[in-house]
Amino acid sequence: MTLSMSIHNAAQRGYTSAPDSYQRGRPEYPDALNTWLAAVLGVREGVQVVDLGAGTGKFTKLLARAGARVTAIEPVDAMRTKLSEGLPGVRALAGTAEAMPLADGDVDVLICAQAFHWFANEQALREMHRVLRPAGRLGLVWNVRDESHEWVAAITEVITPYEGSAPRFHTGKWKLPFEGQTLFSALQPTLFPHSHVGSFEQVVIDRFLSVSFIAALPQAERESVAEQLRALKDRFAILREPTITFPYVTQAWYAERLAAP
Repeated sequence: MTLSMSIHNAAQRGYTSAPDSYQRGRPEYPDALNTWLAAVLGVREGVQVVDLGAGTGKFTKLLARAGARVTAIEPVDAMRTKLSEGLPGVRALAGTAEAMPLADGDVDVLICAQAFHWFANEQALREMHRVLRPAGRLGLVWNVRDESHEWVAAITEVITPYEGSAPRFHTGKWKLPFEGQTLFSALQPTLFPHSHVGSFEQVVIDRFLSVSFIAALPQAERESVAEQLRALKDRFAILREPTITFPYVTQAWYAERLAAP
């Protein structure tokens, strides 16, 4: 199976066409997450860490700054190229969650940031278990929009009709492979308040045109989505401000590798 066949079409097409929008529009991560990485996952100098589904490297750079020995695995060539341009000292490999180019037990910590919902399946869990050392640690991280704000919920209403079959975090289906399995301990969550501060074009237009299933649309439909998002300025004064603070909650989940059953 080729890499392009083993990832969802929306991810392959969308992330190939929009690496620059992704880099501009996606939020960074809260400072408090650095403490969680060190205290819970044990990310520190010299530790072997894999960033799986690394994209353009927004999360990878946190791991590199901690002094970890980082390997970024990303199946989409355009995203991996952007990562290597920004982080030339990080080893970046083509691979998927189901087929990582790593030896058995080669990794102390494996992290998926903004990515696990794309490959939430039993085969991926088995492959993660294979590459992690005994008692190795698995981390899953997402920046999740805070839809308790009416204007944020309105943005979701604009993009949701286009999602089709693309796997989405909000459905919760990503948790299903962990039910009844014996490869990892039960997932433990930690939540951090977060925000993305910038112009409307950055935190709304770039952010949501970089969503995989939006980026994969024909140009005319992408432009229609952008027009719908800009029309929200007429309803919500906050979107007309020169600087917008977009609210998120960062969810960080932890599990430990168990002995092979």
